[in-house]
Amino acid sequence: MSLRQLRTLLAIQTHGSFSAAAAACHITHAAVSQQMKALESLWGVALFDRKNRRPELTPTGRAMASKAANIIRDYDGILASVIGEQGFQGELVLGAVPTTLTGLVPLGLSLLRQRHADLHVVIFPGLSYQLMQQLDRGTIDAAIITRPALLPQGLSCFDIAAEPMQLLAPPQTESDDPLELLRTRPFIRFDRNAIFGQMVESWLQKRKITVKDSMELEGLEAISSMVMANLGVSIVPKRCVRNMNPLPVKRLALGAIAPARQLGLAYRDGNPKLTVIKAAEAAFLDAVRIGEFSA
Repeated sequence: MSLRQLRTLLAIQTHGSFSAAAAACHITHAAVSQQMKALESLWGVALFDRKNRRPELTPTGRAMASKAANIIRDYDGILASVIGEQGFQGELVLGAVPTTLTGLVPLGLSLLRQRHADLHVVIFPGLSYQLMQQLDRGTIDAAIITRPALLPQGLSCFDIAAEPMQLLAPPQTESDDPLELLRTRPFIRFDRNAIFGQMVESWLQKRKITVKDSMELEGLEAISSMVMANLGVSIVPKRCVRNMNPLPVKRLALGAIAPARQLGLAYRDGNPKLTVIKAAEAAFLDAVRIGEFSA
């Protein structure tokens, strides 16, 4: 049994399939299958129910994955727990919601690396709910997430920035009335699997605004491109750190009539890398104060 096999098992649990786990672990589908068969042979148990097209973890498999998460979390924390500040020479596995990957995250990590040149950072993009699950399992150390109303038990979060809702409209749009545009133009939805997408849906319902759905997307760049192509309007978060080349779409504030999402740096309670996570928090806060990522 190896740590690599245990990490692969957790990747399957997190991503839901052998193929997705292979991509996350940067190995082949065949390697994933071989590793899992080796574990089943070693332990003498069935980790997966292979009756369906997509193998699913058995109850025993889920229990083993839970134990594996504890083992990996303890292993990853050995160095930092023993040498404290010198843990800055190790690795920080950071999750991040996709909307932060072209502004906040690169600027924040640039500042962090300037201060701690020997720190190696691995990035895992994902939706907030997925990242919180990975934090709970110990497969990542910290994550930039959209903070939910209630954090899962065992997780804590440093507030990084509030990003208010704003309306994106094609540059040639004459009206500057966001409510009129929402009611009259096709609507490009922010993915409702994301916390921010759920916030948008709740706000529309409370305001009794009926929109004309045209498509639903996750990426902020993709949504902006669709708006730029005059395919509709959309509600997105206003970036706390602007990227280098924003598209010239019309951006209309929704003001006090709409809520803001709270970005936070979440981590598991008792994480032995807390000193490093606090250093990352300071870097992200400085990035927000700078407000713009440029080369």
